[in-house]
Amino acid sequence: MNLIVNDNGFSKDDWNGGFSALNDARPDVGIDLATSSDPGELQGRLDDISIIRVIFPNFSDGRGFTIARCLRLMGYNGRLRAAGHVIADQYAMARRAGFDEIEIAGAIAERQPEADWRFRANWREHDYQSRLRGRIPF
Repeated sequence: MNLIVNDNGFSKDDWNGGFSALNDARPDVGIDLATSSDPGELQGRLDDISIIRVIFPNFSDGRGFTIARCLRLMGYNGRLRAAGHVIADQYAMARRAGFDEIEIAGAIAERQPEADWRFRANWREHDYQSRLRGRIPF
């Protein structure tokens, strides 16, 4: 069973609409995006999509973070979920990139319990880029 991780810790998945491929955007069905997908293909259809799930094939594939940022810059205001091989150490980066939540498998939750994820839940507090921007005039 997969769990959802958000700033409050672990919870059950409350999305019941399922997920489909990129070309099947409907309000009642979420979209699965691979890290090799071009988020620009969703331009003009973002208002019709309730949830987008970006699938991370492994924890070292950072393209999903770029996809999340692109979707937010394109104006996507819906629910944005990272899924797959995301680890607790990446939680703050995922939130800063624009993800609302992370879907993890039970095996990941066993290796990295809720306390590990909650430790990183204060993702706004430890943003070195913001600290640097405050000191260095651009």
